[in-house]
Amino acid sequence: MRTALLILSIAAAGSPTVAERNLVPSLDSEPDVCVDRPAEPEWMQTIGVREAYKRVLVQDIYRAQNMGMIVSSGSCSCETRFPPWEPAETEFRERFAAAERWEMLEASDTYNRRANELRPEAKAICEDEGNW
Repeated sequence: MRTALLILSIAAAGSPTVAERNLVPSLDSEPDVCVDRPAEPEWMQTIGVREAYKRVLVQDIYRAQNMGMIVSSGSCSCETRFPPWEPAETEFRERFAAAERWEMLEASDTYNRRANELRPEAKAICEDEGNW
């Protein structure tokens, strides 16, 4: 009986270790598709924590624009899926430069919803081209 309990406790103790090892994130950040993606603008990478919502908004604008371009063009080339950041930055500056934080958070939600609506169709196009 003692031996069985000892074996059971060793087996139980070993299981989480294996499971945890499988959950360790990879330090390799190389994407599977479109490896030459444009980098986020420097100001977005260095923005302070208190203004991170601005970065999130630009990312949401970028994603909504990209999903829209994929769907409207019916193409998922790397240039369409991951274009330069300038159009998203321009839209951010033109529409939200003087906006309050809460307005940016609302806008972020709107862009995110739009991107999510377009995602299934964009994903199908990209999968057909091997770019998802």
